[in-house]
Order: sequence, then structure tokens, then C-alpha cells
Amino acid sequence: AGVGTGGASAPASAAASAAGHDTVGAVALDAQGNVAAATSTGGITAKRAGRVGDSPLVGSGAYADNMAGAVSTTGHGESIMSVCLAHRLVGDMRRAEESERALARPVTELAEESLGYMLERVGGRGGMVAVNRQGDVGHAYTTSRMAWASVRGRANAPVRQSGVNE
Repeated sequence: AGVGTGGASAPASAAASAAGHDTVGAVALDAQGNVAAATSTGGITAKRAGRVGDSPLVGSGAYADNMAGAVSTTGHGESIMSVCLAHRLVGDMRRAEESERALARPVTELAEESLGYMLERVGGRGGMVAVNRQGDVGHAYTTSRMAWASVRGRANAPVRQSGVNE
């Protein structure tokens, strides 16, 4: 199973997109049960010299743990870093699996709760894509829009889904 995002607050025009302000993220689960996460960013306009964003920081822009799942995030980097957003969701997935309510807690619901926490704590907005170790995929966002896609199943019989949530 795998899922990816094309950016949480995607630009309204092709010119803005060409300027490189989109995040691309991906998460995956392989046939052996290994998970992986990756995040790449186009950056922000007028950033301070020396600023390091959330994308390269493990636990903020992306996080993966074979015991729980994988997450890639996008959005307001300072907010994402403040709450270690990706690590938070992976921890929530691990706790959900360990509890008796595991089947009642879809990945999307957990992602929505993590984003709600970030909005409440630091006023930041973002989006995330995730996969748990059972292969359940989810995505959520609190930005104006987020493009996403997922592929599940075997190479000879994939199940594809995609959308631009607005």
C-alpha cells in the first residue's frame, strides 16, 4: 500500500506552482511489512537565512516505524516542528493498535485529531498522508486544499484512488 500528497496548500495558478511552493510526500508499506516515509518541499518565500524547515527533521516532516506505520506531512513548517506532527500521528497509530479500540480508529480519524491538536496548540494548519502497518491508508488536512493519491493491492491488481480535496 502507498499514498502520496502533492501539497497541502497548493498554489492557485500554474505560475505559482512553477515557483516551487509545493510539498510532495509519500508513505509506503511493502510486502514484508516494512514502512517508509519521505517528504520534499519547495520551500517558502522570503525565508530567513539559515532556516531549516520541517521536511528534513525526522518526526516533523516524515516519520516511519515498522511497529505502527508511516506519515508524511505538509503545511506550516514552524507549527509542524513545534508539535513533531509526523511522530505524533505514528505514536497515535501505535497506541490505537495496542488498545482494544484499534479497529474503531481509522488512520484518517487519527490524522484529523493530530492536525486538530496542532491547530489548537500553535494555530498551524497542514496536511498529512499515512499508512499503518496493516496497510490502511489515510489522509487529512486543515489547509484550503490538498491533492492526494493512493495505490493498494498487488502490482497485477492495484486499487487506485486520488483526489484534490477542497
